[in-house]
Amino acid sequence: MSESGGDAAAARRPPWPGGAAWIDGRYRPVEDAKISVLDLGVTRSDGTYDVVHVWDGRFYRLDAHLDRFAASLARLRLDPGHDRAEIEAFLHGCVRHAGLRDAYVSMTCTRGRPAPGSRDLRTARNTFYCYAVPFVWINSPEQQKQGASMWISEVTRIPPGSVDPLAKNYHWLDMELALLDAYDHDAELVVLGDGSGAVTEGPGYNVFARVDGQWLTPARGTLHGITRRSMIELAAEAGDPVREGRLTADDLRRADEVLATSTAGGIMPVTAIDGKPVGAGVPGPLTLRLRDAYWRRHEDPRYTTPVRYDEPS
Repeated sequence: MSESGGDAAAARRPPWPGGAAWIDGRYRPVEDAKISVLDLGVTRSDGTYDVVHVWDGRFYRLDAHLDRFAASLARLRLDPGHDRAEIEAFLHGCVRHAGLRDAYVSMTCTRGRPAPGSRDLRTARNTFYCYAVPFVWINSPEQQKQGASMWISEVTRIPPGSVDPLAKNYHWLDMELALLDAYDHDAELVVLGDGSGAVTEGPGYNVFARVDGQWLTPARGTLHGITRRSMIELAAEAGDPVREGRLTADDLRRADEVLATSTAGGIMPVTAIDGKPVGAGVPGPLTLRLRDAYWRRHEDPRYTTPVRYDEPS
């Protein structure tokens, strides 16, 4: 029996625990959020985005994510049509409408649709939307207990002279193909090289290695992640500063400890590279201390923002 119009409307009222989106001027269940197939974000991957997470009802480093989103918008000459305060309010609203305490919260601006019959980018009206869904893990807490296996791909990352990785973007096909190859080798994670023997990043995460008594992480050819920033700060606070520079595939293979950092998982231990153990083949002690310190930061008001659950919908 089909629902009456009133019953169907009632069934669609928030909270929407599967996720909530803001698009076209209103909130809706995430499965109802859609953009045109003619949007250049779909046809050309022409857009930028950023992802912040909510943990136990608090955004982590929301200001840093909004700063990076604004920088990406400027770099790609995109205008979301809303100022920073409005975008922040929409993010809170998506979490509130979903009723989530732990959430993965994304904001996106695409080039939009050009005028009919035109390929002139200047005629396009940019599209903005955002959404909140239940927290997404690259490696779950259970998987992190044993650590992840990482594959060093032979696929070359798109060079920064072609697509600037500092402007967060959807040019992921190189990373996706590399990840599929990693799966074929029973690895959960992958890192791509730059063609010179140095490594760059993986699909949505940065890489760190403990080599010759110090932490190394790539400085070039990689997004400067917000969790990457937290890792660098936490290591410095522990008196063990990170060197940002050139990290090679050989460095990874001989490292004492390896970890990956991402909004979708935090500081994640890596215990195998190309099928061979890192160190003793278990999460390293320094990695575990840094991971614990990272999650403790989620209780620190200097780095967190309470979700505005009580605002009217």
